[in-house]
Amino acid sequence: MESQEVLNEELFQEAKAIFTNYMESNNLRKTPERFAILEEIYKRTDHFDAEVLFIHMKTQNYRVSRATVYNTLELLVACDLITKHQFGKNVTQYEKSYGYKQHDHLICVDCGKVLEFCDPRIQNIKNMMGEMLDFKITHHNLNLYGKCQGSCDKKKS
Repeated sequence: MESQEVLNEELFQEAKAIFTNYMESNNLRKTPERFAILEEIYKRTDHFDAEVLFIHMKTQNYRVSRATVYNTLELLVACDLITKHQFGKNVTQYEKSYGYKQHDHLICVDCGKVLEFCDPRIQNIKNMMGEMLDFKITHHNLNLYGKCQGSCDKKKS
């Protein structure tokens, strides 16, 4: 997965403030490495796993350990700045979540490609079911599994 390097500075500063508050309220150290990891994540436009992020940071000459990357990812999940996904494989993937609209996923069972989509009808169903069953829905996760048609990465190799 190739990431694009585009940072929305305003969104990143808001995420950084949330992360700072979270670390202060939990008596955690605010290290430059943790903020660098947050910044690298908020430059990405893709889903990624911890190892991909670690390797990317090493190639960008950041001095971070693998353990720091894994531990920081867990902190960022805890304060809702990133979302953790298990798309039916043994690899956990992440994506930034603060300031990004709710979306759902199509996952290829052959090559592992993840496509995002947003359909307002899903939101309508969610709202309707919550009202009908007197249930406050706080979030949802919809993953649809299948096979790429014609453009599967696995077919190319």
